[in-house]
Amino acid sequence: DTSPRGCNIEGEDEAYDFGSGAGFYLDATEEKWKTNYRMYSYVTQELRNLVDKYFNTSGKQSITGHSMGGHGAMICGLKNPGLYVSVSAFSPICNPIECAWGQKAFSGYLGADKESWKAYDSCELLKTYEGPALNLLVDQGKADSFLGDGQLLTDHLERACAAANQKATVRMHDGYDHSYFFIASFIGDHLEHHAKFLV
Repeated sequence: DTSPRGCNIEGEDEAYDFGSGAGFYLDATEEKWKTNYRMYSYVTQELRNLVDKYFNTSGKQSITGHSMGGHGAMICGLKNPGLYVSVSAFSPICNPIECAWGQKAFSGYLGADKESWKAYDSCELLKTYEGPALNLLVDQGKADSFLGDGQLLTDHLERACAAANQKATVRMHDGYDHSYFFIASFIGDHLEHHAKFLV
Protein backbone atom coordinates (compact mmCIF):
# COMPACT_ATOMS: atom_id res chain seq x y z
CA ASP A 1 0.00 0.00 0.00
CA THR A 2 1.02 3.64 -0.31
CA SER A 3 0.47 4.69 3.29
CA PRO A 4 -0.57 3.48 6.75
CA ARG A 5 -4.32 3.13 7.27
CA GLY A 6 -6.64 4.13 10.08
CA CYS A 7 -4.34 6.72 11.63
CA ASN A 8 -7.07 9.39 11.81
CA ILE A 9 -4.59 12.23 11.39
CA GLU A 10 -6.26 15.53 10.60
CA GLY A 11 -5.94 16.30 6.88
CA GLU A 12 -4.44 12.98 5.82
CA ASP A 13 -7.27 12.20 3.37
CA GLU A 14 -7.47 15.60 1.70
CA ALA A 15 -5.16 15.03 -1.31
CA TYR A 16 -4.27 12.18 -3.64
CA ASP A 17 -0.57 13.11 -3.56
CA PHE A 18 -0.07 13.37 0.20
CA GLY A 19 -1.19 11.61 3.37
CA SER A 20 -3.22 8.43 2.90
CA GLY A 21 -2.85 8.76 -0.87
CA ALA A 22 0.93 9.04 -0.91
CA GLY A 23 3.27 8.10 1.92
CA PHE A 24 6.30 8.24 -0.41
CA TYR A 25 8.03 5.26 1.24
CA LEU A 26 9.97 7.36 3.72
CA ASP A 27 10.10 7.61 7.49
CA ALA A 28 8.54 10.95 8.36
CA THR A 29 10.28 13.23 10.84
CA GLU A 30 7.68 15.99 11.15
CA GLU A 31 5.74 15.75 14.41
CA LYS A 32 2.30 15.22 12.91
CA TRP A 33 3.40 12.32 10.73
CA LYS A 34 6.44 10.71 12.34
CA THR A 35 4.64 8.14 14.49
CA ASN A 36 2.65 6.46 11.73
CA TYR A 37 4.13 7.45 8.39
CA ARG A 38 7.10 5.09 8.36
CA MET A 39 6.56 3.20 5.13
CA TYR A 40 10.29 2.91 4.46
CA SER A 41 10.81 0.95 7.68
CA TYR A 42 7.63 -1.03 7.04
CA VAL A 43 8.86 -2.24 3.64
CA THR A 44 12.50 -2.83 4.53
CA GLN A 45 11.98 -4.36 7.98
CA GLU A 46 8.46 -5.26 9.16
CA LEU A 47 7.14 -6.60 5.83
CA ARG A 48 10.32 -8.60 5.20
CA ASN A 49 10.09 -10.20 8.62
CA LEU A 50 6.44 -11.12 8.10
CA VAL A 51 7.16 -12.71 4.73
CA ASP A 52 10.03 -14.71 6.19
CA LYS A 53 7.85 -15.84 9.09
CA TYR A 54 4.87 -17.05 7.10
CA PHE A 55 6.40 -18.19 3.79
CA ASN A 56 9.14 -20.60 2.81
CA THR A 57 11.74 -18.12 1.57
CA SER A 58 15.24 -18.63 0.19
CA GLY A 59 16.82 -15.60 1.84
CA LYS A 60 17.04 -13.76 -1.47
CA GLN A 61 14.74 -10.82 -2.17
CA SER A 62 13.86 -8.52 -5.04
CA ILE A 63 11.72 -5.40 -5.05
CA THR A 64 9.51 -3.65 -7.59
CA GLY A 65 6.95 -0.85 -7.72
CA HIS A 66 4.92 1.51 -9.88
CA SER A 67 5.05 5.32 -9.89
CA MET A 68 5.60 6.39 -6.28
CA GLY A 69 6.09 2.70 -5.55
CA GLY A 70 8.81 2.61 -8.18
CA HIS A 71 10.50 5.45 -6.34
CA GLY A 72 10.10 3.39 -3.17
CA ALA A 73 11.59 0.27 -4.72
CA MET A 74 14.64 2.15 -5.97
CA ILE A 75 15.39 3.97 -2.73
CA CYS A 76 14.94 0.80 -0.69
CA GLY A 77 17.54 -0.87 -2.91
CA LEU A 78 19.92 2.07 -2.82
CA LYS A 79 19.69 2.61 0.95
CA ASN A 80 20.27 -1.08 1.71
CA PRO A 81 23.13 -2.31 -0.48
CA GLY A 82 22.85 -6.03 -1.10
CA LEU A 83 19.50 -6.47 0.61
CA TYR A 84 17.71 -6.92 -2.72
CA VAL A 85 19.33 -8.94 -5.50
CA SER A 86 17.41 -6.98 -8.15
CA VAL A 87 15.22 -3.89 -8.42
CA SER A 88 12.62 -2.89 -10.99
CA ALA A 89 10.17 -0.05 -11.48
CA PHE A 90 7.34 1.02 -13.74
CA SER A 91 7.07 4.77 -14.35
CA PRO A 92 8.97 5.70 -11.18
CA ILE A 93 9.32 9.14 -9.64
CA CYS A 94 13.07 9.25 -10.21
CA ASN A 95 14.20 12.58 -8.76
CA PRO A 96 11.54 13.70 -6.25
CA ILE A 97 13.46 16.68 -4.88
CA GLU A 98 13.20 18.17 -8.37
CA CYS A 99 9.47 17.61 -9.01
CA ALA A 100 6.30 19.09 -7.54
CA TRP A 101 5.01 15.80 -6.12
CA GLY A 102 8.24 15.13 -4.26
CA GLN A 103 8.67 18.68 -3.02
CA LYS A 104 5.16 18.69 -1.56
CA ALA A 105 5.60 15.31 0.12
CA PHE A 106 9.13 15.86 1.40
CA SER A 107 8.39 19.28 2.85
CA GLY A 108 5.32 17.87 4.59
CA TYR A 109 6.91 14.70 5.95
CA LEU A 110 10.55 15.76 6.39
CA GLY A 111 10.37 19.51 6.93
CA ALA A 112 12.09 22.44 5.29
CA ASP A 113 15.68 21.14 5.40
CA LYS A 114 16.24 20.08 1.81
CA GLU A 115 19.46 18.29 2.69
CA SER A 116 17.38 15.72 4.57
CA TRP A 117 15.34 15.11 1.43
CA LYS A 118 18.34 13.67 -0.39
CA ALA A 119 18.17 10.52 1.75
CA TYR A 120 15.00 9.53 -0.13
CA ASP A 121 15.92 10.54 -3.68
CA SER A 122 17.31 7.90 -6.06
CA CYS A 123 19.35 10.35 -8.10
CA GLU A 124 20.98 11.72 -4.97
CA LEU A 125 21.55 8.29 -3.43
CA LEU A 126 23.30 7.10 -6.58
CA LYS A 127 25.98 9.74 -6.02
CA THR A 128 27.25 7.93 -2.93
CA TYR A 129 26.16 4.34 -3.59
CA GLU A 130 29.01 1.86 -3.13
CA GLY A 131 27.15 -1.45 -2.98
CA PRO A 132 26.79 -4.31 -5.43
CA ALA A 133 25.01 -3.96 -8.76
CA LEU A 134 21.37 -2.99 -8.35
CA ASN A 135 20.36 -5.03 -11.40
CA LEU A 136 17.87 -2.28 -12.15
CA LEU A 137 15.13 -2.51 -14.79
CA VAL A 138 12.90 0.51 -15.45
CA ASP A 139 10.01 0.70 -17.92
CA GLN A 140 8.46 4.05 -18.82
CA GLY A 141 5.65 4.90 -21.22
CA LYS A 142 6.33 7.78 -23.58
CA ALA A 143 2.64 8.79 -23.57
CA ASP A 144 2.61 9.13 -19.78
CA SER A 145 1.26 12.60 -18.99
CA PHE A 146 3.24 12.70 -15.74
CA LEU A 147 6.44 12.22 -17.74
CA GLY A 148 5.51 15.22 -19.86
CA ASP A 149 4.60 17.23 -16.77
CA GLY A 150 8.07 16.79 -15.30
CA GLN A 151 7.02 14.61 -12.37
CA LEU A 152 8.93 11.43 -13.25
CA LEU A 153 12.25 12.73 -14.64
CA THR A 154 13.42 9.43 -16.11
CA ASP A 155 16.24 11.20 -17.95
CA HIS A 156 17.63 12.37 -14.59
CA LEU A 157 17.82 8.75 -13.45
CA GLU A 158 19.63 7.70 -16.62
CA ARG A 159 22.21 10.43 -16.14
CA ALA A 160 22.65 9.61 -12.44
CA CYS A 161 23.19 5.92 -13.20
CA ALA A 162 25.73 6.76 -15.88
CA ALA A 163 27.61 9.13 -13.57
CA ALA A 164 27.70 6.45 -10.85
CA ASN A 165 28.75 3.71 -13.30
CA GLN A 166 25.65 1.83 -12.20
CA LYS A 167 24.26 -0.19 -15.09
CA ALA A 168 20.52 0.15 -15.55
CA THR A 169 18.14 -1.03 -18.25
CA VAL A 170 15.74 1.84 -18.95
CA ARG A 171 13.16 1.12 -21.64
CA MET A 172 10.94 3.83 -23.12
CA HIS A 173 7.73 2.57 -24.75
CA ASP A 174 5.74 4.38 -27.43
CA GLY A 175 1.99 4.64 -26.86
CA TYR A 176 1.90 3.67 -23.17
CA ASP A 177 0.70 5.91 -20.36
CA HIS A 178 0.76 5.62 -16.54
CA SER A 179 -2.00 3.03 -16.32
CA TYR A 180 -2.20 -0.49 -14.99
CA PHE A 181 -2.48 -1.67 -18.61
CA PHE A 182 1.12 -0.57 -18.99
CA ILE A 183 2.12 -2.69 -15.99
CA ALA A 184 0.12 -5.66 -17.27
CA SER A 185 1.84 -5.38 -20.64
CA PHE A 186 5.36 -5.74 -19.24
CA ILE A 187 5.03 -7.40 -15.82
CA GLY A 188 6.18 -10.69 -17.34
CA ASP A 189 9.50 -9.09 -18.27
CA HIS A 190 9.93 -7.88 -14.71
CA LEU A 191 9.17 -11.29 -13.24
CA GLU A 192 11.72 -12.86 -15.58
CA HIS A 193 14.23 -10.16 -14.69
CA HIS A 194 13.94 -10.88 -10.97
CA ALA A 195 13.85 -14.64 -11.46
CA LYS A 196 17.34 -14.53 -12.99
CA PHE A 197 18.75 -13.23 -9.72
CA LEU A 198 16.51 -15.09 -7.27
CA VAL A 199 17.29 -18.64 -8.36
